[in-house]
Amino acid sequence: MSPTETVLAAVTALFVDFDPEAAGKLMKEDYIQHNPAVPTGAAPILGFLPALKESGLSPTVHRVISEGDLVVLHVTYENAQAFGAETQVAFDIFRVEDGKVAEHWDNLQPAVPADQTPSGNSMTDGATEITDRDKTAENKALVEAFVADVLHGKAPEKITDYVSTETYIQHNPMVGNGLDGLGAAMAAMAEAGQAMAYTDTHMVVAEGNFVFTASEGTLGTQHTAFFDLFRVEDGKIVEHWDTISEIPAEMAHGNGKF
Repeated sequence: MSPTETVLAAVTALFVDFDPEAAGKLMKEDYIQHNPAVPTGAAPILGFLPALKESGLSPTVHRVISEGDLVVLHVTYENAQAFGAETQVAFDIFRVEDGKVAEHWDNLQPAVPADQTPSGNSMTDGATEITDRDKTAENKALVEAFVADVLHGKAPEKITDYVSTETYIQHNPMVGNGLDGLGAAMAAMAEAGQAMAYTDTHMVVAEGNFVFTASEGTLGTQHTAFFDLFRVEDGKIVEHWDTISEIPAEMAHGNGKF
């Protein structure tokens, strides 16, 4: 199986079928866990399956992006009280090694309905089709430069070099569409003492017109993880999804968030 096929089979075994035997065959025993609340190793997550099944947990996978041994899933989890809220939107990243899932990172955020967002978009709707696979390297370089210049603050004035001034569809539940919506939200956050700062970007995964980044920084005074997905069209970023979550000081393992 390809890394994508392996990950989708493992996620189905874990969170659809709740089948520890099938899932265990697809996971390395020393599976490295970065979810702050779950101990490392395959055994703990397999041990949670009866409780997850009882809770009625139900995942919907919206997007799958893969590069090399990394596979990114954009997922909604319903009946996800075990994960912290009734409905959670997540990015799950898996690393595959020797045909088995070897490592997992994620970032979850409670879902906000589209009728409660300034853009009118939900956190997961929008384009899903992967196109322009021949432009993967070019699109990845564009987003990496955007992250360095704009998100890390190296040259924020260059934002229009990277983001379309005509179409910028926003799925962050606090931000309106377009560059004006982004600017207004950032100003409001700063005024409220919730300024957003990116300090390190740990992962970039690209496939065609989609580029995913996993970063850390601060939101106000909170140590925060920022997982972002960008869609690129004709050399510009035209759509954005994200999940934002606080990084706790204490975790159920020593692996860190990243």
